[in-house]
Amino acid sequence: MDQGSIARILKQVSGGGDEIQQLQKALLDYLDENTETDASLVFSRKFYIAQWFRDTTMETEKAIKSQKDEDSSEGTHHAKDVETTGQIMHRAENRKTFLRSIIKTAPSQFSTLKMNSDTVDYEDACLIVRYLASMRPFAQSFDIYLTQ
Repeated sequence: MDQGSIARILKQVSGGGDEIQQLQKALLDYLDENTETDASLVFSRKFYIAQWFRDTTMETEKAIKSQKDEDSSEGTHHAKDVETTGQIMHRAENRKTFLRSIIKTAPSQFSTLKMNSDTVDYEDACLIVRYLASMRPFAQSFDIYLTQ
């Protein structure tokens, strides 16, 4: 991954939230901007929103499950794990709120909310997609799957 380009995109986007949320917003802006030239981008945009919402829900469920597992074992790191679980839950709720606001916004209204139409081009959009895909659990554990 080209971290320099990712950092440049994050500087250009300059929005609230974490870096994942900023990259998601930049990608959604790019897809929304180019739906007139390629109708399949409407589907792609909806797919990404649904997938990110699902990922956030799965992350939350995983955190709750790990907290329940820790409660049953009564480990010495319990307080630290609860704090981490709380942070995961808070971050997940922020991402869900962000995605809900994107879903509720009509495409015509969404174009007025764009930061800058020249922020992301095709190459940057491809880089964002690769970067966000690399953050998914399957991509992070791909070496394990290959060795098995």
